[in-house]
Amino acid sequence: MNFYNHQHKHYCGIDLHARSLYLCILSQDGEILLHKECPAKPDRLLELITPFLNDLIIGVECMHCWYWVADFCEEQNIHFILGHALYMRAIHGGKAKNDRIDSLKIAQLMRGGNFPLAYVYPREMRATRDLLRRRTNLVRHGANLKAHVANTTSQYNLPPNKVNLKNVSAREQLRNSFPDEGVQRMINLDMAVLECYHRELSQTEWYLEQQAKKHQPVYLNLLKTIPGIGRILALTILYEIGAIERFETVQQFASYSRLVKCKAESAGKSYGTQGAKIGNGHLKWAFSEAAVLYLRGNDKAQRHLRKLQKRMSKAKALSALAHKIGRATYFMLKKRTVFDEQRFLS
Repeated sequence: MNFYNHQHKHYCGIDLHARSLYLCILSQDGEILLHKECPAKPDRLLELITPFLNDLIIGVECMHCWYWVADFCEEQNIHFILGHALYMRAIHGGKAKNDRIDSLKIAQLMRGGNFPLAYVYPREMRATRDLLRRRTNLVRHGANLKAHVANTTSQYNLPPNKVNLKNVSAREQLRNSFPDEGVQRMINLDMAVLECYHRELSQTEWYLEQQAKKHQPVYLNLLKTIPGIGRILALTILYEIGAIERFETVQQFASYSRLVKCKAESAGKSYGTQGAKIGNGHLKWAFSEAAVLYLRGNDKAQRHLRKLQKRMSKAKALSALAHKIGRATYFMLKKRTVFDEQRFLS
């Protein structure tokens, strides 16, 4: 975890909400210069901080509505930092907690060099990343609908359907499989939603790929050279990383991607692992999927997995393979080179 430790004349901590914010401005000596609540509007915020714009830095905890503050600071040429929510325990662990106290604590963390930094995602790629994440949620919901159809077949003791619900003709074939009208209406509802998802997601995926070709075409093509990584996994990895330059070492990248676990130790004793939810869950999913798909029809990769299984269980071997793919991805993007399978399996 990185902490912000640069010195400024004014530190502005903001406890941000969707419709309001509470800000606290401290001087370099720790004196409270302003402590006030105001609506979450750029013009009102600018009015309050104008007297302190000389060497001002603004810090906000990472939550769902920080985008506009980051964009506001960029437009006004103000230093902006984003706080990692899981590391800001000085705010959440106090006996007394309210907006006024939280804004003061944020400013004090900045002034004391203890403000834990989160990544401020680039403005031009932010909306595309959010759209990609929304697409993932809809795909998972569609998978739940398909599972519900299969479970309904079992529930009414009907012969198992082996139709592929990805196909429109297969979904039409399934419509008349249930004699009960109520059950038929339920299945029709699932089918209608799936048809809508299929139509809209096809257009969304085309748009996402066009955006990726505009933002980082070289990296997109490099990622596709890894066997098992297709269009969607490449887009996910590309947009969840943002800029590979922000990771100085491969260890930092693997930690951010949740590909490693951290030991909890004290007084020479180990208490297991911790920090499982710290990092990017989307990258963890992408590299785990890539590991499984890399093995499909790949004899060399399967022999490599069996070699790993001599030292660990199959689940741990798959995790080790995902970790290795993540490391390979880091160096590929850093050096702008294609995937070298011979070197990867050596």
